Formats: sequence, structure tokens, C-alpha cells
Amino acid sequence: MTRPSTPEPEACASCGRTIEWRKKWERDWDQVRYCSSACRRHGVTDTDRALEASILDLLAARSRAGTICPSEAARAVGGEGDEWRELMEPAGRAARRQVAAGEVEVTQGGKVVDPSTAKGPIRIRRA
Repeated sequence: MTRPSTPEPEACASCGRTIEWRKKWERDWDQVRYCSSACRRHGVTDTDRALEASILDLLAARSRAGTICPSEAARAVGGEGDEWRELMEPAGRAARRQVAAGEVEVTQGGKVVDPSTAKGPIRIRRA
């Protein structure tokens, strides 16, 4: 007896983390968009979209191989005061969503890493 193949993993619409297929979602897999109820509540805000645009703008201003830190995008959106610090996690989520869309890559130590499992400081570069 052959098993039906499991669908490909998807990216969460809010945080960009990988959502693995689960048996309990078998009937509803096409409607699964979020990895958790917290992501479902948060969704994608105007600030998140501004961070995505900021990442792409900053990368466009760099050389082809240039990278940026997510804090640069947070500072560009949040200003130079302390407000940008609150945007660090949203900047990471924006980068993960862009990785899922194939627009950028996330690196650590110059090597491409999976942003869903990366721990510690990351850099963002064009895909």
C-alpha cells in the first residue's frame, strides 16, 4: 500500500516561519496561513510592510553582495530614538517573509541559514 505524499511546507503569512503539514490539517491544508493563533491575531500590519520595503530599499543602496542588519531596517522605520528597538522582532519577521517569497537570503557567518531556525545575529542579503 502506498502512502499519499504529504504537501510541501508553507510559510506563515505573519512571521514567515515554516509550517509543516500535520495530519489534523489534512482537510484544511489549503486554508492554513498562520503557524499559531498569535500570528493569526497579529497578521501583517502597515509597519510590517514598511519594514519589508525598508529592507529592499537598503539592499538596493548596497553593492550586489552587500548585506544589512535587521536593525538598520528597524532604525529606518522607527527613527533614531529608542523606538526602533521595539521593531527588531518585526524586522526579523519581515526578513523571514521575504525569504519565503524568494526576495532575500538570511546569513550567519557568511553562510545562508534557515531563518526559521537561526539563533543569534543575522544578516540579510539579496537572493
